[in-house]
Amino acid sequence: MPIEVVIKATTLRLARRSDVAVALRVAAHRQRRIAEDDWRPYRSREDAVRAWTRLGGIRLQVMQALNLLHEG
Repeated sequence: MPIEVVIKATTLRLARRSDVAVALRVAAHRQRRIAEDDWRPYRSREDAVRAWTRLGGIRLQVMQALNLLHEG
């Protein structure tokens, strides 16, 4: 049975209970980056999002919930 966690009104379905901690940690990290406009060690937000997208999995779901992939 999938475990669910809500991030910014988006429900993520996760395979394991331990994935909830990962999703919340990643969300907090990405939200801090957005708030502080801090993309180090990347040169820009776009470079950071491109690199993080390659990681896939839970991280990609969190980025979708935070609308990082749908910005112009």
